Amino acid sequence: MLHFHRRPRIITIGGRPFVSQGLSRRIWDDIYHHALTVRWPVFFALVGTAFLLLNTVFATLYQLGTQPIANQFPQGFGGAFFFSVETLATVGYGDMHPQTIYAHTVATVEIFTGMGCIAVVTGLIFSRFSRPRAKMIFSNHPVIRVIDGQRTLMIRAANTRQNVIAEASAQLHMLRLETSPEGFKLRKIYDLKLVRDRHPIFILSWSLMHIINESSPLYGMTPADMESTQAVLLLTIEGIDETTSQSMLARHQWSHQELRWNHRYLDLVHDDGNGLNTIDYNVFHDVLPLEDDEQAG
Repeated sequence: MLHFHRRPRIITIGGRPFVSQGLSRRIWDDIYHHALTVRWPVFFALVGTAFLLLNTVFATLYQLGTQPIANQFPQGFGGAFFFSVETLATVGYGDMHPQTIYAHTVATVEIFTGMGCIAVVTGLIFSRFSRPRAKMIFSNHPVIRVIDGQRTLMIRAANTRQNVIAEASAQLHMLRLETSPEGFKLRKIYDLKLVRDRHPIFILSWSLMHIINESSPLYGMTPADMESTQAVLLLTIEGIDETTSQSMLARHQWSHQELRWNHRYLDLVHDDGNGLNTIDYNVFHDVLPLEDDEQAG
């Protein structure tokens, strides 16, 4: 049986790598998940390899019989292999056909196997194509700045597909390491309440804001505090894609190093003076430090 548990798995959370060890990762334990998540070239390479191996097995079985295939060409293993390909795919050109009871028996098993394999591969390809995938981008750097006299955490998101995502909802969380009075270390998750956590028609961009007041888990925290607690921000956006009527989900995470204090985003939308607005995604990730009067609010 094929095993993968010898190779540690590295999982990155907020830019911090975690090495996962001790879990069995046999491919047969979750073969459907592996088939859906591997890259397309790997998927087709695996399907092609399985196809060749299966035909090799049946070609060998045909060769064990005495003149099992009529009009076999070429003679030997090559002809048996090509006949196996025709039989497994249920093509049956008609030139070569089984002519003994043994060959008919092997062909019956192969046709049944071929129908099952075609159904499985077709289902996997359909599942891979039909899976809903959100095309959202998130700003590289969350910023903290003063807006309307209140210190505010701001994050940009955009729907690059630019179709309607209806009833989009967002959830922002902070994960940080804390130590109890008894010295017990654990990672706690805090909800960061957003000024607006729902968007009726998320088409272009969305500026998500969290006010850092007395009720905020970020209240009173400094960059040094964020670093000492290994703070991580987690954002999830979910909604209904009106094109496919399927639920879409996208998420992103930022470590404390990616947070920019007293910065602002460059404006995305510009008015040309003639009533035409231009949204420039080339500056989507760009941030600038605030002037002294802007920092004071």
